[in-house]
Amino acid sequence: QLVESGGGLVQTGGSLRLSCAASGRTFSIYRMGWFRQAPGKEREFVAAINWNGGNTDYADPVKGRFTISRDNAKYTVFLQMNNLKPEDTAVYYCAQVVGRSPIGSWGQGTQVTVSS
Repeated sequence: QLVESGGGLVQTGGSLRLSCAASGRTFSIYRMGWFRQAPGKEREFVAAINWNGGNTDYADPVKGRFTISRDNAKYTVFLQMNNLKPEDTAVYYCAQVVGRSPIGSWGQGTQVTVSS
């Protein structure tokens, strides 16, 4: 089970830190990713991190602004989002991934709204 949190309303240029809390002691071996879905658009890949944090991957629109990290002891994955733009407005989800492809179930997501 995955539970996302940390979303909210922020102005352009602001920052937010999202969290994804996972249940299950096998969390530490999973590659995890963040995705987002804006109104009227398909869900898209944002970032991924391998099991020990030694490898990360980012979609081009967020490179240099977003940072994915994890704390396996707390079964949690984070997404630090800086210099937010209105086009970052979306519901953000986390999921187990293979490469950039999600597998398994989704959480309920957390809404991020960036005002101009």
